[in-house]
Amino acid sequence: MEISTNKASMPNPALKPFSGLVGEWETTGTHPMVPGTILHGRTSFKWIEGGAFLVMHASINDERFPDGVAIFGSDDALGKYFMLYFDERGVSRKQDVSFQDNVLKWWRDAPQFSQSYTFTFTDNGNTIIGKGELSKDGTNWEKDLDLTYTRIR
Repeated sequence: MEISTNKASMPNPALKPFSGLVGEWETTGTHPMVPGTILHGRTSFKWIEGGAFLVMHASINDERFPDGVAIFGSDDALGKYFMLYFDERGVSRKQDVSFQDNVLKWWRDAPQFSQSYTFTFTDNGNTIIGKGELSKDGTNWEKDLDLTYTRIR
Protein backbone atom coordinates (compact mmCIF):
# COMPACT_ATOMS: atom_id res chain seq x y z
CA MET A 1 0.00 0.00 0.00
CA GLU A 2 1.26 3.48 -0.79
CA ILE A 3 2.10 6.02 1.89
CA SER A 4 -0.09 9.12 2.17
CA THR A 5 -0.24 11.98 4.62
CA ASN A 6 -3.96 12.51 4.03
CA LYS A 7 -5.91 11.35 7.09
CA ALA A 8 -8.65 9.95 4.83
CA SER A 9 -6.13 7.56 3.23
CA MET A 10 -7.20 4.60 5.32
CA PRO A 11 -9.09 1.32 4.86
CA ASN A 12 -12.73 1.78 3.90
CA PRO A 13 -14.59 -0.80 6.04
CA ALA A 14 -17.40 -0.98 3.48
CA LEU A 15 -14.97 -2.40 0.89
CA LYS A 16 -13.74 -5.27 3.10
CA PRO A 17 -15.68 -7.87 1.01
CA PHE A 18 -13.50 -6.91 -1.99
CA SER A 19 -10.24 -7.93 -0.28
CA GLY A 20 -10.34 -11.35 -1.97
CA LEU A 21 -9.79 -9.63 -5.32
CA VAL A 22 -6.48 -8.05 -4.34
CA GLY A 23 -3.60 -9.51 -6.31
CA GLU A 24 -2.58 -10.51 -9.82
CA TRP A 25 -4.75 -12.66 -12.06
CA GLU A 26 -4.27 -14.44 -15.39
CA THR A 27 -7.39 -14.38 -17.52
CA THR A 28 -8.62 -16.66 -20.28
CA GLY A 29 -11.89 -16.23 -22.04
CA THR A 30 -14.14 -16.06 -25.04
CA HIS A 31 -16.15 -13.41 -26.84
CA PRO A 32 -18.87 -13.95 -29.47
CA MET A 33 -17.13 -11.38 -31.72
CA VAL A 34 -14.20 -13.81 -32.17
CA PRO A 35 -15.68 -17.34 -32.15
CA GLY A 36 -13.20 -20.17 -31.67
CA THR A 37 -10.58 -17.84 -30.18
CA ILE A 38 -9.30 -18.22 -26.62
CA LEU A 39 -8.40 -14.80 -25.25
CA HIS A 40 -5.53 -14.36 -22.78
CA GLY A 41 -4.79 -11.46 -20.49
CA ARG A 42 -4.04 -10.17 -17.04
CA THR A 43 -5.95 -8.27 -14.40
CA SER A 44 -4.72 -6.79 -11.14
CA PHE A 45 -6.55 -5.38 -8.14
CA LYS A 46 -4.87 -3.27 -5.47
CA TRP A 47 -5.84 -0.90 -2.71
CA ILE A 48 -5.18 2.78 -3.29
CA GLU A 49 -5.27 5.71 -0.89
CA GLY A 50 -4.53 3.40 2.02
CA GLY A 51 -7.53 1.19 1.24
CA ALA A 52 -10.10 3.94 0.71
CA PHE A 53 -10.59 2.63 -2.84
CA LEU A 54 -9.76 -0.44 -4.93
CA VAL A 55 -8.26 -0.07 -8.40
CA MET A 56 -8.44 -2.65 -11.21
CA HIS A 57 -6.18 -2.74 -14.27
CA ALA A 58 -7.24 -5.15 -17.02
CA SER A 59 -5.77 -6.08 -20.39
CA ILE A 60 -6.37 -8.76 -22.98
CA ASN A 61 -3.58 -9.69 -25.41
CA ASP A 62 -5.70 -8.93 -28.46
CA GLU A 63 -5.81 -5.48 -30.07
CA ARG A 64 -9.58 -5.80 -30.59
CA PHE A 65 -10.12 -5.50 -26.82
CA PRO A 66 -9.16 -2.32 -24.96
CA ASP A 67 -7.03 -2.06 -21.84
CA GLY A 68 -9.10 -0.64 -18.99
CA VAL A 69 -8.85 0.75 -15.50
CA ALA A 70 -11.57 0.94 -12.86
CA ILE A 71 -11.92 2.31 -9.36
CA PHE A 72 -14.30 0.76 -6.84
CA GLY A 73 -15.84 2.79 -4.04
CA SER A 74 -18.88 2.88 -1.82
CA ASP A 75 -21.68 5.06 -0.52
CA ASP A 76 -22.00 4.08 3.14
CA ALA A 77 -25.27 5.97 3.67
CA LEU A 78 -26.94 3.99 0.87
CA GLY A 79 -25.05 0.77 1.49
CA LYS A 80 -24.10 0.60 -2.20
CA TYR A 81 -20.97 0.04 -4.27
CA PHE A 82 -19.96 1.66 -7.53
CA MET A 83 -17.26 1.27 -10.15
CA LEU A 84 -15.90 4.02 -12.40
CA TYR A 85 -14.40 2.56 -15.59
CA PHE A 86 -12.17 4.09 -18.26
CA ASP A 87 -10.40 2.47 -21.22
CA GLU A 88 -7.91 3.31 -23.95
CA ARG A 89 -10.73 4.19 -26.40
CA GLY A 90 -11.68 7.09 -24.11
CA VAL A 91 -14.83 5.26 -22.96
CA SER A 92 -15.88 6.03 -19.39
CA ARG A 93 -18.77 4.41 -17.56
CA LYS A 94 -20.28 4.20 -14.09
CA GLN A 95 -21.35 0.73 -13.04
CA ASP A 96 -23.45 -0.30 -10.07
CA VAL A 97 -21.83 -3.10 -8.06
CA SER A 98 -22.95 -5.75 -5.59
CA PHE A 99 -20.95 -8.34 -3.69
CA GLN A 100 -22.78 -11.08 -1.83
CA ASP A 101 -22.22 -14.78 -1.10
CA ASN A 102 -19.00 -15.04 -3.17
CA VAL A 103 -20.68 -13.45 -6.19
CA LEU A 104 -19.54 -10.07 -7.49
CA LYS A 105 -21.80 -8.31 -10.00
CA TRP A 106 -21.50 -5.07 -11.87
CA TRP A 107 -23.97 -3.65 -14.33
CA ARG A 108 -25.03 -0.57 -16.17
CA ASP A 109 -28.46 0.22 -17.55
CA ALA A 110 -28.12 2.75 -20.34
CA PRO A 111 -30.07 3.47 -23.53
CA GLN A 112 -28.66 1.56 -26.51
CA PHE A 113 -26.00 -0.24 -24.46
CA SER A 114 -26.53 -2.00 -21.14
CA GLN A 115 -24.06 -4.47 -19.66
CA SER A 116 -24.06 -7.01 -16.86
CA TYR A 117 -21.20 -9.09 -15.48
CA THR A 118 -21.37 -11.82 -12.84
CA PHE A 119 -18.21 -13.13 -11.19
CA THR A 120 -18.40 -16.29 -9.07
CA PHE A 121 -15.51 -17.11 -6.72
CA THR A 122 -14.45 -20.78 -6.56
CA ASP A 123 -11.38 -22.80 -5.56
CA ASN A 124 -11.04 -21.05 -2.18
CA GLY A 125 -10.99 -17.67 -3.92
CA ASN A 126 -8.21 -18.57 -6.36
CA THR A 127 -10.48 -18.82 -9.41
CA ILE A 128 -13.22 -16.48 -10.55
CA ILE A 129 -15.67 -17.39 -13.30
CA GLY A 130 -16.90 -14.24 -15.07
CA LYS A 131 -19.92 -14.17 -17.37
CA GLY A 132 -20.87 -11.09 -19.38
CA GLU A 133 -24.04 -10.02 -21.15
CA LEU A 134 -25.03 -6.93 -23.12
CA SER A 135 -28.24 -5.41 -24.40
CA LYS A 136 -28.58 -2.87 -27.20
CA ASP A 137 -32.28 -2.25 -26.60
CA GLY A 138 -32.71 -2.76 -22.83
CA THR A 139 -34.85 -5.86 -23.39
CA ASN A 140 -32.95 -8.52 -25.32
CA TRP A 141 -29.69 -9.77 -23.82
CA GLU A 142 -26.82 -11.53 -25.60
CA LYS A 143 -23.51 -13.04 -24.54
CA ASP A 144 -20.57 -10.71 -24.05
CA LEU A 145 -17.04 -11.32 -22.79
CA ASP A 146 -16.62 -14.38 -20.54
CA LEU A 147 -13.40 -14.58 -18.53
CA THR A 148 -11.91 -17.02 -16.05
CA TYR A 149 -9.52 -15.41 -13.58
CA THR A 150 -6.78 -17.55 -12.05
CA ARG A 151 -4.80 -16.08 -9.16
CA ILE A 152 -1.08 -15.66 -9.89
CA ARG A 153 0.02 -14.31 -6.48
